[in-house]
Amino acid sequence: MSRWEIRIATVVSALLVGILPSPTATAEQPGLATAVLETLPVKGRAPKTGYTRDQFGQAWADVDRNGCDTRNDILKRDLTAIIYKAGTRNCVVASGTLVDRYSGETINFIRGNMTSMEVQIDHVVALSNAWQTGAFRLSADQRKALANDPINLFAVKGSLNQQKSDGDAATWLPPLKSFRCAYVAQQIAVKAKYSLWVVPPEKAAMVAILAKCPGQKVPVS
Repeated sequence: MSRWEIRIATVVSALLVGILPSPTATAEQPGLATAVLETLPVKGRAPKTGYTRDQFGQAWADVDRNGCDTRNDILKRDLTAIIYKAGTRNCVVASGTLVDRYSGETINFIRGNMTSMEVQIDHVVALSNAWQTGAFRLSADQRKALANDPINLFAVKGSLNQQKSDGDAATWLPPLKSFRCAYVAQQIAVKAKYSLWVVPPEKAAMVAILAKCPGQKVPVS
């Protein structure tokens, strides 16, 4: 047996007995939020010049082409006891129950001109914040993806979404303290996925939150 054949046989044997890890053993494993945060650039906030909601494409587009817009996709994901509007092929959510991540409250959602506002879809990293921390450099398609990416979207209590506005972790956190670690980890995951940066006060706030939960992992997209 040649030296090359011996080397191949040794590597194969090592894989079989577990001495070497399988190439896919760690695939899709979420990292620690503190570690991922350290990979994000820290810069000042860029100007808001040029920002409009239209820079992120049509609001609630059907980006995955499943026949339903993004808002209804997220309602379907986050609500329970769902009833669909007749004739929409189980697409348009007419009513359901939300256990709000941000407050812990249970909210009965009913679709309507006024009642729909009780449950809103929050961009975990607000689009204005994203624009000022690097999204202005993304392509139109990338910004559209960011605005409709489920990893950046939660169905939440409408008044808290309004309260948050375009705040980052330094200016707004969910009132439910037990959710703050997961919330910050979600923001870190979004910023890492779309090559956005954090501003110094934002990072400081994230570090302070994650110090209380050092084992917190970022969600897998």
